Amino acid sequence: MPIHSTRMPALFIPHGAGPCFFMEWNPAEAWTRMADFLKGLSATLPQRPSAIVLISAHWQAPAFSVTGVTEPTLIYDYSGFPPHTYTLDYPAPGQPALAQRITDLLTQAQLLAQVDPERGFDHGVFVPLKLVFPDADIPVVQLSLRSDLSAPAHLQAGLALATLRDEGVLVVGSGMSFHNMRGYGDPRFGPISDEFDRWLTSAVEAAPEARWQALSNWAQAPSARLSHPPGAEEHLLPLMVVAGAAHDDAGQRIFSDRVLETTLSAFRFG
Repeated sequence: MPIHSTRMPALFIPHGAGPCFFMEWNPAEAWTRMADFLKGLSATLPQRPSAIVLISAHWQAPAFSVTGVTEPTLIYDYSGFPPHTYTLDYPAPGQPALAQRITDLLTQAQLLAQVDPERGFDHGVFVPLKLVFPDADIPVVQLSLRSDLSAPAHLQAGLALATLRDEGVLVVGSGMSFHNMRGYGDPRFGPISDEFDRWLTSAVEAAPEARWQALSNWAQAPSARLSHPPGAEEHLLPLMVVAGAAHDDAGQRIFSDRVLETTLSAFRFG
């Protein structure tokens, strides 16, 4: 692959609730600021990505798995939404050669990995990317989470992929910085989400070694398990891959909003 002179950042972005950006919601403006943030994200990049590697909260596998399809289909893995949200499209191409490269890099890092020759894109991929890159003309490869949800393993996976950022590849984690379904819409969870968000921002913005240590032990953070219940931390784990891919680059919070009584944030490295 060609080497680009500019290193791409690594991003952790919120993907909202199901197809929330493409339907009416109550309150109507609940997702407006988040949608505007996502729509403006591409303008903050140093160059157009050569490809996107996206880690979604909505795909878990026993070993790290990578989409190897040339023309991925969409997986409408949400229920109870208006009929038109099941006809959304995002015809971005896959890139099997990049999928194999990712698998090779993970294997070299002593992490079991495989190419999935059939899987398409879940809503954690196509919903935010429809806003970030609406033309769907940049190749996208999706990387799964590992189903044990080990924070250190996902940091290591990201580190193994860090070199791709020097080749014009944009690494994106798609999840939610707070994801407790009981908490959305409950004012009692406002201070809980605030406390965890403060800790998470501090961890992301720490020096690389301290950041790695903090994120490895995220479950010990204030309000961690009220923000991401045990066994349901899949919406936080994409951040670990992104932070690993950051390597020594600094991290910062680039967006935060109050949505459904909780604080939701986005982060950038590099």
